[in-house]
Amino acid sequence: MGLWAQQAMPAAEFPEHYLPSLQGKRVGMIVNHTSTKGEQHLVDFLLSSGIEVKKIFAPEHGFRGDADAGEQVASGKDPKTGLPVISLYGNNKKPTKEQLKDIDLLLFDIQDVGVRFYTYISTMHYGMEAAAEQGLPFMILDRPNPLGMQIDGPVLDLKHQSFVGMHPIPVLHGLTVGELAQMIAGEGWLAGGVKPKLHIVKAQNYTHASSYILPIKPSPNLPNQHSVLWYPSLCFFEGTDISVGRGTYEPFQIIGYPDKRFGEFSFTPVSIDGMSKYPPHQNKQCYGVDLRGVNPPDQLDLSWLIQFYKTSGQGEKFFNNFFNNLAGNTTLKQQIIAGKSMDDIRASWQADLQRYKTMREKYLLYP
Repeated sequence: MGLWAQQAMPAAEFPEHYLPSLQGKRVGMIVNHTSTKGEQHLVDFLLSSGIEVKKIFAPEHGFRGDADAGEQVASGKDPKTGLPVISLYGNNKKPTKEQLKDIDLLLFDIQDVGVRFYTYISTMHYGMEAAAEQGLPFMILDRPNPLGMQIDGPVLDLKHQSFVGMHPIPVLHGLTVGELAQMIAGEGWLAGGVKPKLHIVKAQNYTHASSYILPIKPSPNLPNQHSVLWYPSLCFFEGTDISVGRGTYEPFQIIGYPDKRFGEFSFTPVSIDGMSKYPPHQNKQCYGVDLRGVNPPDQLDLSWLIQFYKTSGQGEKFFNNFFNNLAGNTTLKQQIIAGKSMDDIRASWQADLQRYKTMREKYLLYP
């Protein structure tokens, strides 16, 4: 019992903290494959506990977590429970009034990784907004943030707001989804300033200094803790033509391009169902760097991005249109093109980061 008592645990593991609030309610659930209680999916657990689950809303990667990044997720039926599954990563990213008309409460339980461009928090935002507009309670079963001790990167400029960055927060925001929900509500970031009826069920034994290893891979291309820890720094490559290892079993742990100038390590991306059907540079040998044996940074690390930019010799063409959305500004691209050092770039974030940290204090649920 001692180890269990000290481990950071998701709220879903403590049904006594949320089942009473769900009794007699018609429940809609924004969940995916990470929404578990022990070995059991939360949907199955609630149904077995006599809770009336009406429908499932699925984020990017789908309800079972096997759709590619960016791939449209189809609505349908869950074969196991027969419940309708409504995609929030297809035609609409926000539950409609019609979809919520037979719901008394909307419940959100998805494992996040603490990074601004990870889209589950955008799905949460739209869920909160829809619930607030319909006067429905929005319950969050909170989960530890595996990067909860890191607050770093440029704060998003709202001129670059998109589904991969909806809020004026840094790349590494240092919040659980419950804390972020409080910030979204408290700062008036929902459309029309609507105020949600938030009910946050806290994770247990968690602090922002906790080391938390995810029990389930949070999305198809974050297969292990090493990839999760490298993800914030390497995801910027998705705004370039460099491969981050999609189409291999080591995504976000290797980087490369079909040109021997980029490094001695090589790999060949191939189509992998359930991970990456059409990876960049499919069936081409890529050369670059293997980071599997390299300790992940404890802050945002732009050194590989800067190095690959210099090696490419492409200037502005190195970046695609997605890069500024990931960065949340136009400045980062300009700084790299101008040859600024990582230290200079980091220094340019500090005033905004300090303001953010001060605001963040108001919304913390955990020490």
